[in-house]
Amino acid sequence: MDNNKKIRGIIPPMVTPLLGHEKLDRDGTVRLVDHIIGGGVSSLFILGTTGEAQSLSSRVKREFVEMVCSSVGGRVPVLVGVSDTSIRESLDLSAFAKANGAAGVVATSPYYFPMSQVELVEYYTALADESPLPVYLYNMPTHVKALLEVPTVLKLAEHPNIAGLKDSSADMRYFRILCHHLRGRDDFALYVGPEELTGECVLIGADGGINGGANIFPEIYVSMFEAADKGDTEKVRELQKKIMTVSCSLYTVGKYASSNLKGIKCALSLLGICEDYIEWPYRKFLPSERVLIRKALLDMGCKDLR
Repeated sequence: MDNNKKIRGIIPPMVTPLLGHEKLDRDGTVRLVDHIIGGGVSSLFILGTTGEAQSLSSRVKREFVEMVCSSVGGRVPVLVGVSDTSIRESLDLSAFAKANGAAGVVATSPYYFPMSQVELVEYYTALADESPLPVYLYNMPTHVKALLEVPTVLKLAEHPNIAGLKDSSADMRYFRILCHHLRGRDDFALYVGPEELTGECVLIGADGGINGGANIFPEIYVSMFEAADKGDTEKVRELQKKIMTVSCSLYTVGKYASSNLKGIKCALSLLGICEDYIEWPYRKFLPSERVLIRKALLDMGCKDLR
């Protein structure tokens, strides 16, 4: 991959298929990689929030990086989440990712003490200075207790080894301001996390979406990006209904903060792509909840469910 050329399109935050505690689902990983790439995505992002990175040991993370990069085989760029409370751990995983052929790394701010904006600039600068791969900022204020404020992003965007931002704040005003300031930059990409906002964000200048539902239905999200990128608002409205059906049907079962992760993994299991084991401290859906996901998939026209 040309590291000076930004990635545009849909970049699924891939789940980490597991068979049990600390045990990767190798066959499921291969099937999932092929399923996602077959849907026309532009890249893969592993070890993010949807990938349960916060729950995985360093050994499993490294095994998964190696497994995914091997399965992808250069068909699309692979981005690796390296978020950690230790910059040394992040840099070590970055080096491992590069050695296995990854194209970039993605990092939230460290998530223990909330960080000031000055500290955020210092931290990301230090990370980018030493990272062997381009660094993508990950704005996730609900999970890490720190917002990457607009002036902070603009300052960091001047670093030659900081390549873009994934915004999961769901704050459209914030995203619009970033688009206004960064529009036209060929060396800095803006991606939106919440899939319910992808069409709108691409219409105003986003470079793509890092959308969990693309694990299940990559074609829908790729079509949304393409329609929005062309300014085809009629098609965007049509696809928005499908994306909202996915969101409202699969991510709302049970009263869990992790319902979207549970829903995605349960759906993939029912589709026969990979198992739905979730690493501690979280658990997969109960049988009664699985029934609801099955019904939702059937209502969406899916067949041959397990």
